[in-house]
Amino acid sequence: MEILADAGRPLSATEINEHLGLPKATVHRLCGTLEASGFLARDTHRGRLRPARRLRRIGGGVLATSRMHVARHAVMDRVARHIGETLNLAVPEKQGMSYVDRVDTQWPLRFQLPVGSHVPFHCTASGKLFLSAYRDPELAVMLRALELAPEGPNCITEADALLREIQAIRVRGHSFDNEEFMAGMIAAAVPVRTPNGAFFGALAFHAPLQRMTLDQAAGHLGTLSRGARDLERILFMDPD
Repeated sequence: MEILADAGRPLSATEINEHLGLPKATVHRLCGTLEASGFLARDTHRGRLRPARRLRRIGGGVLATSRMHVARHAVMDRVARHIGETLNLAVPEKQGMSYVDRVDTQWPLRFQLPVGSHVPFHCTASGKLFLSAYRDPELAVMLRALELAPEGPNCITEADALLREIQAIRVRGHSFDNEEFMAGMIAAAVPVRTPNGAFFGALAFHAPLQRMTLDQAAGHLGTLSRGARDLERILFMDPD
């Protein structure tokens, strides 16, 4: 399929195999399987193989995803410029909250948490927000399973205290990190939800205390929430 895409024209199985070097019977069998599965089709004029519906659909999906990424990042860039601090989109994975997109602040003093970083659930604004999406029975199991390791100076390491914090987050609808993950860093996060209301991820920003207090961070929650709603429309819009 890559060879056909690079060629930009229909190819015979023999021409495809010039790049692969497989046994002749193997390449013909592979091409036949792809043709029967709807990924390749025969060119009506010369009988060579060309991309068919399923392969074109994959290509279109990749392009749509690329456009989605551009639009998503544009929203995040706008929110980050308005707040003036580093903004990130984090989703839950088994290792913790994973940063899938990020817009850095222009300030030289900033915390380095690049895309692909994993941060703990129990002491970050995005992680605690994710925990608040659990129902009580599931949350109890999760809290027993988590290692509440001490991180920043205000890190919550007792399950009962963390439970109270999570219950407060449910009421507020947003979450803060008050030097719980790192000394000198505060953060705020709001949820990004799927169309059925399930937690998808967290849109969050963090800043050094030298530039922003927790009260000042709370003043940006409206901007952050509007950005989250815009992301929801981009991520889950009906392609039709």
